[in-house]
Parts: sequence; structure tokens; C-alpha cells
Amino acid sequence: MSPFAATLLQTAQLFCGSRVRVAIFRGLLEYRRTLASLGFSEGFQWLSGSFTEDIERLEGRDPKDVDLVTFCTPPAHCQTPADIQALVVGNPEVFIPLRAKARFHCDPYFVNLLLHPVNTVSQTRYWFGLFSHRRGGLWKGLLQVPLAVSQDDVDSETFLSGLSNP
Repeated sequence: MSPFAATLLQTAQLFCGSRVRVAIFRGLLEYRRTLASLGFSEGFQWLSGSFTEDIERLEGRDPKDVDLVTFCTPPAHCQTPADIQALVVGNPEVFIPLRAKARFHCDPYFVNLLLHPVNTVSQTRYWFGLFSHRRGGLWKGLLQVPLAVSQDDVDSETFLSGLSNP
């Protein structure tokens, strides 16, 4: 059943077979470190999009980014909607998808796990429906990785550094 629980290292080993894919994955790792520096650590992320497909074979092109939904609780210093708004406004390269794509090769979206359960279910259903299908309606899977930066991030970076001309 999707989303499939995965480690970052497993993801890197499976999907980082080209320089473009390595660059995208390095952007993802940098994005995760940036989220951690802003206080995001509790939750998980869904990875999807052309990065998680064999898009080179399917469409004859490289992936452009990795689609990313971060399910998280707000950082401890963000207790009010005004606090969250200030964090978003102060970090547009993290929260505005076009800016995040340019800097991190990520197309990021968020689900606040402290919302009312009805809202959480609604948002989860939306993102699952959007990212679990290819254009044209074909089913595809999602990957789920823990949000907290860990040894898995370090191991993934080490793996990428050891690749010779992927």
C-alpha cells in the first residue's frame, strides 16, 4: 500500500542514477537541513513526481524536481498563526514552490498536523489523490521518509559522494 516507507539511503540508491537525479537529491537533502534549522523535526515527508518514476524511459526526459509534501507540526517557536505567517514570509525560498524549485529542486507543500482532524484528512486525501497518479490517471506509488534529519541523511550524502559519474 502506498505510501511506501523508505529511508533516504534506499531512495538515493534506487533513484540517483544520473547527474541530474543526484543534483535533485542533494537539493532535497539541503531542503531538509533548512527545514530542521527552522525548527521542523516532527512528522514525515511524501516524495513523488517525475523523480520517483522512470521518467527518462516513460517520457524521454530528465526529472525536473522532486514533489514533496511535508506532514509536520509547526516549530515550537510558532505557536500562533501570526508566528507561522512570519516564518513563511521570512523564508520564501523554503515555502514558495517556485522559489524552492529554483534553490532546492523541490516542489514543496505542507500539511500542519495540528489542524482539526477533518482538515488533516481532507488535505491528506487531496495530496494522495494528486501524487498517487500520473497524468492520464495511471496509478503510481509515493515514498514516505521521516522528517527529522538523522544519520540517514548523512549516509545518503556519503552514498552520493561515492558515486562516480552516475
